Amino acid sequence: MTKPPPPARLASLDAYRGWVMFLMMAEALQFCAVASAKPDSGIWRFLCHEQTHAPWKGCSLHDLIQPSFSFLVGVVLPFSIASRIAKGQSRRQMTRHALGRSLALIFLGVILRSINAGHANWTFEDTLSQIGLGYFFLFCLGFRKARDHWIALGAILLGYWSAFAFYPVPGNFDYQSVGVPADWPQLMTGFSAHWNKNSNLAWAFDKWLLNFFPRPHAFHYNGGGYATLSFIPTLGTMLLGLIAGNVLRSSRSAWRQVRWLVIAGAVCLALGFLGDVLGICPVVKRIWTPGWVLYSGGWCLMFLAAFHVVVDIFCWKRWAVPLVVIGSNSIAAYCIANTCDSMIDRLGWGTSVSPSGPYAPLVNGAFGLVLIWIGLYVLYRRRIFIRI
Repeated sequence: MTKPPPPARLASLDAYRGWVMFLMMAEALQFCAVASAKPDSGIWRFLCHEQTHAPWKGCSLHDLIQPSFSFLVGVVLPFSIASRIAKGQSRRQMTRHALGRSLALIFLGVILRSINAGHANWTFEDTLSQIGLGYFFLFCLGFRKARDHWIALGAILLGYWSAFAFYPVPGNFDYQSVGVPADWPQLMTGFSAHWNKNSNLAWAFDKWLLNFFPRPHAFHYNGGGYATLSFIPTLGTMLLGLIAGNVLRSSRSAWRQVRWLVIAGAVCLALGFLGDVLGICPVVKRIWTPGWVLYSGGWCLMFLAAFHVVVDIFCWKRWAVPLVVIGSNSIAAYCIANTCDSMIDRLGWGTSVSPSGPYAPLVNGAFGLVLIWIGLYVLYRRRIFIRI
């Protein structure tokens, strides 16, 4: 019996992933440096805001990079499993690969965070480590029915919310001892205080866990409030992607697929927004609250629908080629983005010919990004793709 050919890869997925990676690498454009030099410009203030993470509650375009990357891991999984089955791989072979990929992602994240630290920086809050910690569970769920995906997603959201909700809010807590000013405007009161920075369940867990690893100083807190346990709700984001990926592989017509993505995205956005407004669960990316899973997941579903319409249905693909070049080599692009400052210093104009004036950081960053894209394009043309 002839084996079925591997399923075709949707160009929209590489375009969406490329857009996400471009947003990450575009930090080199330093919009905030230009905004500081032009304080009266509303446009540059807006661009700076969208290129900066929210200090705690809230969301900017930059905050949607990590959930989009995680979401796409889930979207691609049904296509990957079908492709490996078509190539004759056994379940055991795929399981070994998934476990190896999980470990590789975890340790690659540690390596990238250790480059400028001068020592092994054993933390697990970065994008790759977070995906790695949850990927094997996602892979196992990938063989289950859609009903089980929804059950797992609901259990993650409700269970993670409950764990934070039942963790006691500290009384007279010394926030300054964990890097948070006592008068910080982002500190929440009432029920939402269960999700305050560096005084929550995830912070307490990291104070226990991370001090088991060798480090020059005892771990007391993460300056940004990020936490290892966020991999659990990140798995929820990947599950949303898995559900969406199965929709794209289903027998539904293309426009019915789009309708499903848009409706699901709108529902997730509404639930995340209402939970935040009502004080039930704030939308906080840095500790990946269940509200953040829903709110950011809603945007991810909307973005996926838009790319699916433009690239796959209307077949307007030429404009997306620069993004596909980046998205096809997303691991390479991610590593570049996480060493972007040093890369731009080496690939930019150089101090002797560097432009001056308020737009100097923008021009220098753009020049470096062009050179990096050319390098990725060479890899793309030669069909050299870095995979894990």
